[in-house]
Amino acid sequence: MSAVPSVTADPAALLEARLARFSLQQAVTAAEQIVGYREAQPVSSALHDSLPLVLLHGIGSGAASWVQQFEALGATRRVLAWDAPGYGVSHPVAPASPQAADYADVLRGWLDALGIERCVLVGHSLGAIIAGAFAVANPERLAGLLLLSPAGGYGSAAADVRDTKRDQRLAMLAELGPAGLAEKRSANMLSQHADETARAWVRWNMARIVPHGYAQATHLLANADLASDLARYHGRISVAVGAEDGITPPSGCERLAQAARTSLQVVPRAGHAGYIEAAEAYNTLIDTFCRASAAPRSH
Repeated sequence: MSAVPSVTADPAALLEARLARFSLQQAVTAAEQIVGYREAQPVSSALHDSLPLVLLHGIGSGAASWVQQFEALGATRRVLAWDAPGYGVSHPVAPASPQAADYADVLRGWLDALGIERCVLVGHSLGAIIAGAFAVANPERLAGLLLLSPAGGYGSAAADVRDTKRDQRLAMLAELGPAGLAEKRSANMLSQHADETARAWVRWNMARIVPHGYAQATHLLANADLASDLARYHGRISVAVGAEDGITPPSGCERLAQAARTSLQVVPRAGHAGYIEAAEAYNTLIDTFCRASAAPRSH
């Protein structure tokens, strides 16, 4: 009898199987906005009173990208990640060229619909822009604000710089489409140390962006000025970046950390999507921040 040949499982398929534990759900806000999201909840009812952890993805990603955080951090607290407006099944925001406040309004409505009065908010890349706008408008809703590889936006740049950055990204989207973007751009999200599982997962998420939502998010990036929001926020905040992040490099994140009056944490051997390729280090970072956020602040 001949031996059965071994089959190497597709890394993305394995991650999809893990993701199936955290099924896609929908909430409807008071403004009748549909928001798609995924959630992990601790088994022990004694842990349900822990501060919820809310995760906001970047421009080329989605709620599914946080599967490793659901698995690790969902054991001790409620963990939620949305598909931002215009991503997945989530309704887009109304303006063609939106501001961060437009997304922050939807975020508030989603949290209201889920009965979440206070949480720890984590924003990655473009998600940090939304998180910063939400924090300024709703400081009482946050126990802590953690920004991972934050994108600062181009709102304070000269108009020609803003227009060029926006138009280049829109042209790339029109030329390549989501699948082409995933093939061409996904490698930039990771460091040289990332394994094939991480690379496959970044491609999987990027290939599923919705063009209209991505275009609106591109306008958001051009319009936003995260540093200005951080200068006005006085709650607990932390900023972290991968040491090998080539998209929002440590030098740029250092300026944002200074605007937030905090020190920058640099995670070794990690690129832009550090929470995917170096999940253990980022899970520890996020968990430590959550625990500190639950403690009373010293004055």
